Order: sequence, then structure tokens, then C-alpha cells
Amino acid sequence: MERLTGLDASFLYLETDTQLLHVCALLILDPAAGGTTYEFGELKQELGRRIHLVPSMRRKVHRVPLDLDHPVWVTDATFDLDRHVHRLGLPSPGGSYELAELVGDIAGQPMDRSRPLWEMWVIEGLAEGKIAVVSKYHHAAVDGITGANMMAYLCDPEPGTRYPDPPAEIHSDAESPNDLALAAEGLVRMPGKLGVVGMVPKTLGKLGGLVQRRRADKQGMAMPFTAPRTPFNRTITPHRSVAFTTADLADIKEIRAAFDAKVNDVVLTVIAGALRQYLRDHDELPETSLIASIPVSTHETTRHERGVNKVSTLFTQLYTEIDDPVERLGLIAQANRGAKADHEVIGADFLQDWAEYAPPNTFRVAVRAYSSFKLAERHPVVHNLVISNVPGPQEPLHFLGHRIDALFPFGPVFHGAGLNVTVLSANGDLDIGFIACRDLVPDVQRMAEAVHETITILLEAARAPR
Repeated sequence: MERLTGLDASFLYLETDTQLLHVCALLILDPAAGGTTYEFGELKQELGRRIHLVPSMRRKVHRVPLDLDHPVWVTDATFDLDRHVHRLGLPSPGGSYELAELVGDIAGQPMDRSRPLWEMWVIEGLAEGKIAVVSKYHHAAVDGITGANMMAYLCDPEPGTRYPDPPAEIHSDAESPNDLALAAEGLVRMPGKLGVVGMVPKTLGKLGGLVQRRRADKQGMAMPFTAPRTPFNRTITPHRSVAFTTADLADIKEIRAAFDAKVNDVVLTVIAGALRQYLRDHDELPETSLIASIPVSTHETTRHERGVNKVSTLFTQLYTEIDDPVERLGLIAQANRGAKADHEVIGADFLQDWAEYAPPNTFRVAVRAYSSFKLAERHPVVHNLVISNVPGPQEPLHFLGHRIDALFPFGPVFHGAGLNVTVLSANGDLDIGFIACRDLVPDVQRMAEAVHETITILLEAARAPR
């Protein structure tokens, strides 16, 4: 039994019927390319052979009575793989459009909190004998790093790998939580919540340091609550639309080298170009820059040892008002340098420290009121969207024995920011996943298509004599 940290638990508190806080991944598998044969029953059996290597896949959330403290993780005594692995057929004609529509439907379904917070949907009927796997994990249970570590146990460098059956005693380690003891512990820990008072002077000191840095260097992190309003900056519904596309990582690296930028700068420039094209087509392009929230992993820098989510965030301008992608890339690269310097002043643990004091009941009531009264539309826009850039393995991998052709990630969307773009660089490709509230962005596929237009322009500029 292990207590959730405040940051992990906050993803449970923030969830409503419309704001679903799980993350998804779409894997395209090509058994024929690896010389293997796909059979659903064998795929599920192989997953069952490996579950014991990832204990988090067998644990569920248990609430403390009266929500006196953050919930705890407990092993599910009734764990049943059949409740987590599902099989679907792709509707005709079985192309990428139908697949995206099906993935959107899966992403829009809430998860059952009485069970371990993950699901897998195996989708058959793709062209050329390929299959798709949609994996869902609640954000309380994974972040980018822990999710990658989890996938490492399900992937192998060689095709057709089969694990031995686990020992029988592995499945008999469930424990029954004592609610009375949990409530008593919550009461004992409650005075410690007053430590939030000590956070105030620390925060004011960090803000003072940020102001001083800004006086010396005006270039820095974009300020939240200063973003322009776009069609996807409203209250979201539970319906999701997704799109995905793949770019050549070598092209991105060539652009990076030509303009002395970083891969992340080029990625943001490309996404900004897609956003600019989409909003211009809808006659909704703001005159000022869109602002993106960028998750930053703190696994290597945090002082916190416990917890799944070890992440901070920074805000950066995307310069979507700039038509020339080369000029936009230069501005984004410069802005990112300043944003990172500001982020260092604030500190890697700022978000985790504050989240630890989140009161469960107050948090839940506030989030539901925020959603019900559509308050996201009544205050300045915090940020326009979330963009994540996750580095992945650069060698071919095989998921449960079958070669991975592509892996598209999809993060959660929030009230006031109904669009999320997650980019994964793996095996020489840049796999880009777009997910949005379908009622705010019904044609998200147009953004995915626009990605390649910006890459083409940047490549031509990179190869032109200067």
C-alpha cells in the first residue's frame, strides 16, 4: 500500500465527466514485417505473462474515508485481465480516418476507478494485416517517464519474444486496506497541511527572483493569462477527436542544424505553423501569439522520491502571428532560452510542493463548479494548448512480440485548453498525435496535414544557399 502524492492525486481531483485525465497511445503493429503471426489470444496471454513485472498495472485507487487525506494505491485482489483488454474490428473501409474516429471514441470514455486504471483496445482489420493497439492509462498512474518505463517491459528488440509464465505466488499479494487506520492517519497528518502557510513566503521569494531576472533580461517565459482566445479555448465536452501523422526525424535534425536551434524549437515551430494554418482557414487567427504550456520532466532534478508524476511546466510563445517559418523559428528558439532560465528560477519542485497541500473535497467541489458554470470562458485565457515533446528509443521495438510501425501519443485536454499535441521521436520518425474536444475542433485532421507544409518550407530554406 502506498499513498498517492498530491500531484498524482490532483489528476483524480481534476477529473470530471467532461475533463477526462487519462493519456492514450496508438500503436500500429506490423506482424508480417517481423516474421510473426498475430493471434489475439496469444497477444493477451503474452501480456498476462508480463503483468507481474509492472506492479502498478495490478494496483487500484482506494479512497480514504471522508477524503481526510490523499488516496492510497492497493493491489487489486480481484484483478482480471479480461476486464482490461478488449478486441474491436475497424469499420470499413478501414483507413486512417476510420481508425482516428475509433481512437477518439475510446479516448472519450471514462475509466472505471474500481479497477486498476489502464485499458488496452486491440483493433483488427487494418490494411496489409496490420493491427492497432490503443492503450489508456490514467495520469495519476503515469507520466512521460514512468509510462516509457512501463512500456519497456512490454517491448523487446527482437520479434516473437515470449516470456515464461510467472510464479503462482505472484498473484496472491493483494492486501486489504484498513479504513479505520487510514482515517486515523489522515487526522494525524491533517495539521501538517498547515505547512502550506510556509509555502507563501517561499513562493513570493521565487517570484521576486523572477522579476529581478526579467529586469536584467526582458526575454523570458510567456506569462499565463495573457493568451488570445481561440475556438478551442472554451469549456470542453466529453467528446474527443484525434488525428495523427508522421514526419522524418532526419528532416527535423537537418533544419535544427541549419538554423542553430534545438529539436524542440523546430517541433514547436512546426506545430505553430499548423495552428496558424488551421486558424487562418477558419478566419480565427489572433493578431497576437498563441501561448503553449510545455510539460517538463523533473525526474532527474526533483528532491521528491515518491510519486509517479514528477513534472513541472513552462509557458512559451509560439509566434503564430509570424508568417515566415524561419523567422518564427528564430523567435521561438530565443524565447525558449529565456523561458528555461525563468523555469530554473522558479524551481523544479514548485508544482509538486503546492500540489501536496491540495485538500481533496475542496478541490473536487471547485473543479465541478468551474466546469458547471463554464468559468473557463469568463476569465483571461491561461494558455491556448499543451504541447509535449517526448524523446523515445531510436531502435526498432516489438510490442508483445510484434514490430511497432508507429506510436502516436495523446495527452489530456482541459477546460479552457481543448487541444493537446504530443510528439514522440522514435526509430527515426517523429510521431505526432493531436487530440481535441470534438465540439471545439471537429476537423483536427486539418492541423495534422498542415504539419508537413511547414516542414517543407523550413527544409527548402535550410538547403538554400546563404
